[in-house]
Amino acid sequence: MFLRLAEQHRKFVQDLVMNLQALAIVLERRGYLASCYTCGGQMNSASFMVSLTDNHLIRFLVSDYGITWTEMRDDRELMKLEGAEAISQLQELANLVKYQIQPSEATLAPAQRV
Repeated sequence: MFLRLAEQHRKFVQDLVMNLQALAIVLERRGYLASCYTCGGQMNSASFMVSLTDNHLIRFLVSDYGITWTEMRDDRELMKLEGAEAISQLQELANLVKYQIQPSEATLAPAQRV
């Protein structure tokens, strides 16, 4: 049972990394500064970053060890989420793309602040 769960988790992380790469490409095409870096070819971790405005940065990290969303403004951490909450906030970011909101109009849904 545990081996099966471990394999499912690896596949989940790989799917998440592939989606982050695609999101970074689409965001760049829409005028955002975005990047997604992975280590190695196994797609078991990624560092995704996007600048929504001049001083508004989102960092999303995913690996076998966990998932985190960090939002910063003016070099100050505003919000840090983990796990399912981080993925939910990532959906809010994806909605910017879905509804074609321009970078200057971008604001994410309010969430708990650190």
